[in-house]
Amino acid sequence: MRAPDPRAPGLLFTLCLVLLAALVSCSGGGGGPDTTLRVLASDELTDMKPLLDQLTKDTGVRLDMDYEPTNDAGDTLLTGRHSYDLAWLSSDRYFRLKAKRAAAGTHPATVVQSTSIMRSPVVVGLTPDVARQLRDKTPGGRLSWADIADAAATGSLRFGMADPRHSNSGLAALVGVATAAAGTGSALRPTDVSCDRLRGFRSGQTLTAESSRALLDVFAARPGRTNALITYESELLTLNASGRLRQSLQIVHPADGMILSDYPLLLLDPARRAAYDRVVSWLTATGHQRDIMRRTLRRPVGTAVPRDPRLAAPLDNALYFPDDPAVLDRLLADYGDPRRRAADQVIFLLDFSTSMRGARTTALRAAFASLSGADSSATAKFVRFYQGERLTVVRFGGRPLAERTVTVRGPADLTTLADFVAGGGYDDATAVWSALDHGYGVAERTLSEDPGRTVSLVLMTDGENNAGIDRASFAGRYRARPADVRAVHTYPVHFGEADAAELRAVAALTGGRMVDAAAPDSSLSTAFKEIRGCS
Repeated sequence: MRAPDPRAPGLLFTLCLVLLAALVSCSGGGGGPDTTLRVLASDELTDMKPLLDQLTKDTGVRLDMDYEPTNDAGDTLLTGRHSYDLAWLSSDRYFRLKAKRAAAGTHPATVVQSTSIMRSPVVVGLTPDVARQLRDKTPGGRLSWADIADAAATGSLRFGMADPRHSNSGLAALVGVATAAAGTGSALRPTDVSCDRLRGFRSGQTLTAESSRALLDVFAARPGRTNALITYESELLTLNASGRLRQSLQIVHPADGMILSDYPLLLLDPARRAAYDRVVSWLTATGHQRDIMRRTLRRPVGTAVPRDPRLAAPLDNALYFPDDPAVLDRLLADYGDPRRRAADQVIFLLDFSTSMRGARTTALRAAFASLSGADSSATAKFVRFYQGERLTVVRFGGRPLAERTVTVRGPADLTTLADFVAGGGYDDATAVWSALDHGYGVAERTLSEDPGRTVSLVLMTDGENNAGIDRASFAGRYRARPADVRAVHTYPVHFGEADAAELRAVAALTGGRMVDAAAPDSSLSTAFKEIRGCS
């Protein structure tokens, strides 16, 4: 039997069709993908799937996406033990900062190239009643992180936020609040976070999840548990449009600044540059930028795309992300696990010797009023007394005179405390070291009942020790106490004619720090606010 003649017209036509199909496939036309790139992506990017299917059809490049919370994805890259060609994160700042000091022996991924694809700031969504309540209290009605922190501290704001240890949205919110608390307007430095000023803000968190996407689901499923949500602008807008909420959230772009996420696509494997360039070119094309905006409500990176009216709010107050890994370490350590909250206890030891009569007691009352909400400055809003905090006030003279403990649940508790501070009952002597020993006894009882509670002492005196035990006796008793009690710090306030050297000795022995309220440019209110940020 003879073989078919290759010159036969029908066979030639078939061969041409096969060749043409191969050429189309190689050129990234309408056939199947000719290149697959493995991508480690932030889990909120699952909403890009329909667009990525179109990308594959148009370019011949398929993105094989693995999803993780953003910071967890950064940690995966830091190990160097992966086979990803690209990473697509909501932000790569956590990864890059941690990579600066990658532990010896690891091989973190090297970023060959990075391209921003879209943008979204981390903002606050409020239920309409809370938004109205807060705006009515704020001159001009434009809310700040300081206002949000103040409302959280009073219990009027109960918010959901993704866990900052795992999620970029949670970490970005934390950086935003801490930057506002520092009041510098620049990138946070270690000195800006050496004192925890976010306790009042933290007390308002009642809902969390490992990722921003999971947080939205929990928030929608549990109406009434919270009245605010802190996450990406795009996710709040999408949630509002989903019909899952009884009332749409009002979106607040904090006046004191926001952290902006730019969703960079990172090239990890230089051998994949050609395919990476095709993907970037497709994603950043004007038409596809418009499609991304319509589908995800993230902002385009280019200026040629007309903005959706819901994205009209200006982003002219974007904040800087820290450039020192120690800042992130401290912020995350101070904030802790959002699922586990042990309220703090502060024990105030207040000198009520006769020298405190008159103007000095008036100044003491003013200091407590300032911490109870009378001071409306941004600084005060980050250090005020907050919901759930336990406060103990001990008035002392030659011995402990009276003691009162309240757990802050509302204004009435702070009024009770203020009335106690304003009460009389002075004494002729000043027993500083006996009062301090009494305070550590209170701390020991607290920690034996509730080992997870954070306790600190504040000692305020305007005179020298002239009664009770001496420093050596106190030191002996202090060293004999359990280790967790010895870990309680004392923050002495130098006031009036108090012996500064003695108070520095208190701070040195207990690991605290003396604050000088006797300086010309200081006051008891200023000193107490400074301590509140460090105790």
